[in-house]
Amino acid sequence: MIFNVEDAIVLLGNTPSILRQHLGNLPEAWTSANEGPDTWSPYDVVGHLIHGEKTDWIPRLETILGSSTNKTFEPYDRFAQFKENNGKTLGELLVAFEQLRASNLKILKSKKITPAQLDLQGIHPELGPVTLRQLLAAWVVHDQGHIAQIARVLAKQYRDEVGPWPKYLTILKHTPSE
Repeated sequence: MIFNVEDAIVLLGNTPSILRQHLGNLPEAWTSANEGPDTWSPYDVVGHLIHGEKTDWIPRLETILGSSTNKTFEPYDRFAQFKENNGKTLGELLVAFEQLRASNLKILKSKKITPAQLDLQGIHPELGPVTLRQLLAAWVVHDQGHIAQIARVLAKQYRDEVGPWPKYLTILKHTPSE
């Protein structure tokens, strides 16, 4: 499928409500569960998404579209949520994410990105040159990956309760590294 900014905006706009519906009424035992050592809970994932809204996607878009000759992105701290969200409830995080995403999508829409701009490049500190198209597509895929991760973490809480069905429940077969 060819990347389309309008489709990306729809997909990115859906993520906050998906998370609210999936997690909003669950007890903390579910939202703080993970898949084992060094894996993230749904709470951790929402915090990670918030940090990305603040420091990753739109700042990198601005770097690519900006007039500066320095197109190198600031490094992203994939673990910042562990210090930034200490003491906050999941409800607070979901509200913050909804607000940040709405604001970022407003910025994205205001750019009226042209096909030519999608080919402009920035420099990722680890990956090297990336286009605006690749950045925006990665934003969408990043969301989808974390939505799937949350579903997997929740499903695995009943891994031992499903009896003989795991061989038919593919979500239980996936490991965190996949």
